[in-house]
Order: sequence, then structure tokens, then C-alpha cells
Amino acid sequence: MIRSELLQVLAKDNSELRADEIEQVVDIFFDEIAQRLAEGGRVELRGFGAFSTRQREARTGRNPRSGEAVTVPSKRVPYFKPGKEIRERLNK
Repeated sequence: MIRSELLQVLAKDNSELRADEIEQVVDIFFDEIAQRLAEGGRVELRGFGAFSTRQREARTGRNPRSGEAVTVPSKRVPYFKPGKEIRERLNK
């Protein structure tokens, strides 16, 4: 599902809201998750899962074109752990 499909589903289920209001709600939802993760926090949606970040250590990689060694710096990456209900729905 892409963002526009999500907006369509929400519009169909919430006909009392205008399209721009639905888009604003979705924007706020995703912006708040991204902001919390950027601050190093965690976002838990009960029954769905938890978003957090993990630290990747610096390493030596390879340039695929030339094959030469390249230093890859350490970085934080997003991580999602699905909740129990999601795992159960996937494995019915």
C-alpha cells in the first residue's frame, strides 16, 4: 500500500472529513513518528508494533564499481518490531 491508497481508504471510511483534513492527519501521524525517532525515542502502537532506532557501527565496505575499500561511518537506522497481534495475523 502506498500513501495515496491509504488516504483513499481513510476518505472512504471517514466521509465526514474533507480530503485535505485526512491528508493533514496522516502527515501529522508520520511526522510525529519521524520526529520521535530523530530524537532517539521509541514509538509504540499497541497491537501493531514498535518503532525504534539501532546503531550500526562503522565498517569497511567496497565500492562496487572499482572494488576499492571505502570507510562507511557509523549511523542510526530505523527498526520496526511487529506486535503480537500482527504476527498472529500473518501466520494464520
